Amino acid sequence: MVLKTDSSLGDVFVSNNVIAEIAGAVAGKCYGVVGMASRSKKDGIVNLLKPDSVTKGINVDVKEDGISVYLHIIVEYGININSICKSIVNRVRYTIENAVGLKVSSVNVRVEGVRVDE
Repeated sequence: MVLKTDSSLGDVFVSNNVIAEIAGAVAGKCYGVVGMASRSKKDGIVNLLKPDSVTKGINVDVKEDGISVYLHIIVEYGININSICKSIVNRVRYTIENAVGLKVSSVNVRVEGVRVDE
């Protein structure tokens, strides 16, 4: 689906992939985030996505009341998950609203895994 905004100069169309890329770039820079995750539909195993395919771990829904963003992430072990998620929600909402100019109704973060470095 494509977002459409009207202005006096003409129409602007924004693809959901653009919003997903913005959200992925912002979330990936948050402290404690290892990367985006995708779950295999066949066997249910969670995989860490490469930086160039980050949008596969993000879903964007456009509704009447605004944009809903769903992020699937993998976090670093030993860091407060609640703090990471609050930071992601605030930063993603702020960045999308300022970059695209549309209201974000919700940002949902699902932690799919924790990476432990030895």
